[in-house]
Amino acid sequence: MTDKNNGALNGIRVVECGQLIAGPFCGQLLGDMGAEVIKVEPPGAGDPMRKWGNGEHKVWWEVIGRNKRSVTANLRVAEGQDIARKLIASADIMIENFKPGTMEKWGMDPATLQAINPRLIIVRMSGYGQTGPYSSRAGFGGIGEAMGGWRAIVGDPDRAPSRMGVSIGDTLCATYGCMGALAALHAREASGRGQVIDAALYESVLQVMESLVPEYDVMGLVRERSGSILPGIAPSNVYPCSDGEFMIGANGDAIFARLAKAMGQPELAQDPLYATHVARGENQARLDELIANWTRTLTIDELEALMVEQSVPAGRVYRPADMLADPHFRARQAIVEIPHPEFGSVRMQAPVPKLSGNPSSIRRPAPRAPGIDNAEIYGELLGLSSAELERLSDAGAI
Repeated sequence: MTDKNNGALNGIRVVECGQLIAGPFCGQLLGDMGAEVIKVEPPGAGDPMRKWGNGEHKVWWEVIGRNKRSVTANLRVAEGQDIARKLIASADIMIENFKPGTMEKWGMDPATLQAINPRLIIVRMSGYGQTGPYSSRAGFGGIGEAMGGWRAIVGDPDRAPSRMGVSIGDTLCATYGCMGALAALHAREASGRGQVIDAALYESVLQVMESLVPEYDVMGLVRERSGSILPGIAPSNVYPCSDGEFMIGANGDAIFARLAKAMGQPELAQDPLYATHVARGENQARLDELIANWTRTLTIDELEALMVEQSVPAGRVYRPADMLADPHFRARQAIVEIPHPEFGSVRMQAPVPKLSGNPSSIRRPAPRAPGIDNAEIYGELLGLSSAELERLSDAGAI
């Protein structure tokens, strides 16, 4: 963690009104790049993300809440809405991921907010977008993954669709929301005005579906679940070793020849069953079995050394312990250690991507309690007195 802020977004103020994953992850991305992020939480328990995660200690919050300050405002009451509008009046970007119509109900719709602050960029994230026949439906990341085409193609073909293992729908939507905000900041330089970014969960997933739709449109092809393989692209799979699993991607002709040499079977590269990309795809299962029979005789260390020696793209299937012990992770500072009042420190993923001139950074840990920065932000930024803050708190507005 550092006290310096040389980030590309230093000087940009973000008010994050979202909760759970999509909104807060968008705020995390902007904060990592140097933006000042003020998170608005409901009084009391705050963002439910504070209680999410696995195990006894809920440390997901330490990642998604980093680089943020916290204020509380009850957006369901008039005084809470009023103080939020005053805060947003000083912002460059406002983030929200409530059900469409909610911000309008609270008197915080784009027209109202931009009348107060014409330069305001509003990032709106929802399940189905702000328009269309499904816009009023409740939507979570998993639903967006299903509608966007992700779930149907993830998992083994003889089983039900699988979850990826992380909330990819939410984080994709947040990433596209962040991308839209950055584009809008650039456009504002010319126009002097902000705009609204409408990021839908299902459309964010759809965006990374490669040629899934045109394959069906042109040829009637429907992608199906294929487990660990990429159909027709071989060899590219996770293979068993005597002490674990190892990923090999050797589907190019020249690369496959190097793999065959490493296996002590260079003749495979000339075998009509495996000599070409098409042939290997047609004989994918047979080739995978042949490779697996060889990798089972080796340890992960032995196989990795052979793959490096022969310049074959390959790698370990990492768990957290592997990441923390790996010298490449350490050399690139891919994982950073953040001081923590309860745990001493917490190690987590560093900001990406790496900018040579304006490095992103983690400058403050996640706020310990909802509203911990009320006095500083409401007092110094909005000029509210301690007596007024106490009155607003007693009234349930903050």
